[in-house]
Amino acid sequence: MHGAEHTGSGVGADPARPSVTVVVPTFNEAPNMPELVRRVGLAVRGIDAELLVVDDSRDETAEVVRALAPTAGYPVRVIHRDDPVGGLGGAVVAGFAASDAQWCLVMDGDLQHPPELIPTMLERAAEPGVDVVVASRYIEDGSSEGLSGAVRRAVSSTSTALTRGMFPVRLRDCSDPMTGFFAVRRDALDMQALRPRGFKILLEILARHRLRVAEVPFVFGERFAGESKANLAQGLHFLWQLAGLRFGRMSRFAIIGGIGAVANVAIVALLTTLGMAWLPAAVIAAEATIIGNFLLQERFVFRDLRHEGKGVWSRFVQSFTFNNVETVLRLPVVGILVETVHVAAVLATAITLVVAFLARFVFHSRIVYRPQASRSRPHLTVPDADTAPAAVEQSPARASEEV
Repeated sequence: MHGAEHTGSGVGADPARPSVTVVVPTFNEAPNMPELVRRVGLAVRGIDAELLVVDDSRDETAEVVRALAPTAGYPVRVIHRDDPVGGLGGAVVAGFAASDAQWCLVMDGDLQHPPELIPTMLERAAEPGVDVVVASRYIEDGSSEGLSGAVRRAVSSTSTALTRGMFPVRLRDCSDPMTGFFAVRRDALDMQALRPRGFKILLEILARHRLRVAEVPFVFGERFAGESKANLAQGLHFLWQLAGLRFGRMSRFAIIGGIGAVANVAIVALLTTLGMAWLPAAVIAAEATIIGNFLLQERFVFRDLRHEGKGVWSRFVQSFTFNNVETVLRLPVVGILVETVHVAAVLATAITLVVAFLARFVFHSRIVYRPQASRSRPHLTVPDADTAPAAVEQSPARASEEV
């Protein structure tokens, strides 16, 4: 398939631009690189394509790719990121930014995504009106058998069902929004809208854009070499990403508030069980969870605003003071519920924490983390995602790292 033969929005519509950049985000995949470069090269014969490895590794992955590039027989580049902002998703977005091609085709570096499917995906991309081509494990002859074990396959299918249920409109034409094997037309993307954070970048793209999706079936293969990066932490990060996409900053604040509330109630329950009176137990629980919540909010809720306004100690003082004032006002209410209404101390604590949630969120959003510039521009809307994609800056030192 020659790129110049296609018209419209398909591959190769503009002969002055490359047809496709195969973007491969990597983390410690050095043993897989020779086979990946070889098989991608065979798959893209006759196609105006390049391979771009965006590497966040601590092993020799980047060096291996550089050594392979001169004899690959087609353009091969590597960008090594010393600061892996946004994780795998950030690496993919960095690849998009570094490409001049009309289409970017994303695949993993472990060869569980078969490069031999690239021509089929580009054929679908050449059809009129297509913005994204998804390689799906859940249509026709597709399969997820390459996932190691029945538990991982069950988790994958359950996560996919959950995700599609939360985005019924945006994902109605996509049976596998969790796949990392897809092609996207770069002109269809608003790069500034992407907030990469983690490893489900296709979900990020589809949730933030209205795109026309085509699918091809694929069989998820076995890893060629090395070990899987999947773990519990990634699963929890996915749930965090899903909540952020669906509900925004407030959902993340609520999740942390929920964690703090559970911790608060648990501390009160533990201390009162050990014989402590409810009042000192409630004070100790409140102080511990106030500090814990602040640390979690810094990392997960307001991370994109930390450098926009006050310093960290100023933020901490304001947050700590407000929460203590709120606690001082809340404790008499707890006392009334416990001593007068005869509500259990644990239940009274939980009720008042729920009531206080909205006040805390508004105060932190509007006061503690308010950007300096927004004070003179009261109508400025601050995006409610964790981070904006960093521009791909090629300093002389970094430029020398590209092949």
